[in-house]
Amino acid sequence: MKEQLAKIRAEALAAFDSVKDAAALDELRVRYLGKKGELTAVLKQMGKLSAEERPAMGQLANEVRAAVEQALENAARKMEGAALSARLKAETVDVTIPGRQVQLGRRHPMNTALDEIKEIFTGMGFTVVDGPEVELAQLNFDRLNAEEGHPSRDWSDTFYFDEDSRVMLRSQTSPMQVRAMDTMPLPIRMIAPGRVYRKDEVDATHSPMFHQVEGMVIDKGVTMADLKGTLNLLAEKLFGAGTVTRFRPHHFPFTEPSCEMDVQCHKCGGAGCPTCKGEGWIEILGAGMIHPRVLEMAGIDPEQWSGWAFGMGLERTALRRFKISDLRLIFENDMRFLEQF
Repeated sequence: MKEQLAKIRAEALAAFDSVKDAAALDELRVRYLGKKGELTAVLKQMGKLSAEERPAMGQLANEVRAAVEQALENAARKMEGAALSARLKAETVDVTIPGRQVQLGRRHPMNTALDEIKEIFTGMGFTVVDGPEVELAQLNFDRLNAEEGHPSRDWSDTFYFDEDSRVMLRSQTSPMQVRAMDTMPLPIRMIAPGRVYRKDEVDATHSPMFHQVEGMVIDKGVTMADLKGTLNLLAEKLFGAGTVTRFRPHHFPFTEPSCEMDVQCHKCGGAGCPTCKGEGWIEILGAGMIHPRVLEMAGIDPEQWSGWAFGMGLERTALRRFKISDLRLIFENDMRFLEQF
């Protein structure tokens, strides 16, 4: 038995020292240390030994098992080290090689203009609110005093979802006035930016999908002078001190009196060009004092409360703010254009 143990030890140590892969290592473990392995087979013969021989043979067998297990552990550790070295070599990165240039994104000019508008109005105590783009005609028209038969409700101008003209893509952000009056406590100071949709022909200043910023104030003693002062301050903060504006009388069903605000064309300085269609001015918003009937439909007493509202085109504001000549450039995602901002 002593010779058998010595032979197993020598063969096992030599085998573990030369093993090349994990599968072969596992085979050697089973061969020498498994339940049916060579060392186990020898140990089963211990019962045939005399009482005097058993202690010595038992000690020798334990020494052989320990040596084989140590050889197994060493071989496994050696394999793991070799695998790690191979992986590190394969994944080596030469840090002296120049890296790839990362192209940084830029803020879209329209988003920049919107952020500036939000900052201006929140600085004056306004709340920014948001609402759905799929809207009820009741809120888009009826509650804003635009009854059946009003030209703005025509199918030629508005995107409807049903033949009854009840559900639509909102044609203005003005429904947010109604939602604010229905849900917000008085007094109210809010702006509501968002996308709107109209069946407009695409040209340098028009698009069937564009963005508006709605604004509304309801309080006691509010006048048209407050509206004009606020909008002139907005124009100066957006376009710079000395910005030339004008207010023209207009008609909107939900405001009375109503007006449109123009800014002098940034492209021609008022002389007239294709961007402003030869007029020298670009309309950026419509505004007016909230119609008493609109207040009444919201349950607000027009004898006690008054208010004003406006809706401004965000794209046209960006055109004037960044001196862009054509609105279509904003939607084309041409990197040569966007990289300028």
